[in-house]
Amino acid sequence: MSSLRLGGVALVVVAFVLGLLAAAVWLRSDARWNSHLQRAEFAGAVLYSSLQSGGAPPMDAQITALDAEDQARADRGRFDAISEVPHPALVTNLSIRSNPTSADRVQPLTLAILSPDLRYPLSGVSARAALSPSETMASVTRLMATFCSTPVMLAKSSAGQWLRIDAPKIWGCSAAPTDYRLIAVGMALVSLAILITRVLNSSAQFTEFAQRLRDRNRIGGPEVYTAEGVQELQDIVAAVNSHLEIERDRLSERAAVLSGVTHDLGTPATRLKLRTALIADAELRSKLESDIDKMTEIIESVLTYTRSELDAETPRQISLTSLIESIVDDYQDIGSPVVFQAADALSVLGGRSLFMSRQGTGSLPADDKVIITGRPVALGRAVSNLIDNALKYGRRATVGLEKDADYATIIVEDEGTTVTAQDVEVLAAPFKRGSNTKVIAGHGLGLTIVSSIVNLHGGTMTFEPGARGLRVKITIRRQ
Repeated sequence: MSSLRLGGVALVVVAFVLGLLAAAVWLRSDARWNSHLQRAEFAGAVLYSSLQSGGAPPMDAQITALDAEDQARADRGRFDAISEVPHPALVTNLSIRSNPTSADRVQPLTLAILSPDLRYPLSGVSARAALSPSETMASVTRLMATFCSTPVMLAKSSAGQWLRIDAPKIWGCSAAPTDYRLIAVGMALVSLAILITRVLNSSAQFTEFAQRLRDRNRIGGPEVYTAEGVQELQDIVAAVNSHLEIERDRLSERAAVLSGVTHDLGTPATRLKLRTALIADAELRSKLESDIDKMTEIIESVLTYTRSELDAETPRQISLTSLIESIVDDYQDIGSPVVFQAADALSVLGGRSLFMSRQGTGSLPADDKVIITGRPVALGRAVSNLIDNALKYGRRATVGLEKDADYATIIVEDEGTTVTAQDVEVLAAPFKRGSNTKVIAGHGLGLTIVSSIVNLHGGTMTFEPGARGLRVKITIRRQ
């Protein structure tokens, strides 16, 4: 386990050293290669002078005259039939003439370069009209030294005979220095790959841990997190574990206190009910019993809200469609006006073809099983709370389910309510109730419990006006 700070500094230093070494290898190899090309260029200039004046050839070059038969073959352009030349021979022809504007006019020099590997690209050389004949010859030999081959040069000098020039130590493949520039590039790429790999691995470790934390509400998580990686990540994991432990202790203490209060108030509440039953005044007795019932209901609601925060239920894969249908069936069994509205078939446009002028349409098959990872009891309580609110504040409740490849959306819409979406968003806070609290029973925790359950599943709850009334949408990620 290394530190990101120390490991990063070490990797930067190693990459810097490898970069310097790669640069040194590149510069050294490039200098040797340029020296080789300059030597071939100089030999070309000397060779031209030797061919025109009959002087001594450059060092490491040998000039010999062709015999009579090879002379005849060369005159006919049968260069590949000349004895002791590469076979098969790829011929590159070039005529070197003096510049028409030059005061020194010399006889043209005809060249035929025979190589077993390639024809030399002389277009760039022949297009440079400003060069003198010797400079043109120097460019040709430099070009020959650039490629790895074993060519033979045939030249027809001013004397009118063909000469053979062999100079493998000047332009041959064996004369070229070993090129280490590819190795230098490889060293630079290796250093870059080390840096990138280290950065990506560290980033992936942080990203993976962050994703596990994001999925904690939706699919649950361990009591203690463990993560492999750099020291900084280990410190973050330790801090998160400490925070989770503190939050669990706080929630447990809160639930224990509320549970104890509920238990402790049970006996006095029972005694109060018994004593209230002895009151002769019916109106007073009814008011006292109503107050006692409201008190115990408030305590039970607070305890339910706290238990939803404790996340005691283990997430598992469930069919959201089956869960909602069973809840709706339960309401219908007791005569409540609750209906389940199945999602419409998804229509898609067909592709155009050569045989049809219009695009056709089709529908995807219905997916009856919307599978999610969640807590069935908690989700059932959330849907039931929304249906209860829809029945309290409207005439009936319509429950729908929409889905796509990534998300499932539960929709509960009432009918006839006058509450706006902005008002309901405010009422989602604990113990917040609307202006009709005198005629509708409740304690202001229904939407708060729903919001808490939605957050446990990593989802969102939104409110919007619907076609018949107010619409509540719960969106949860699938799988």
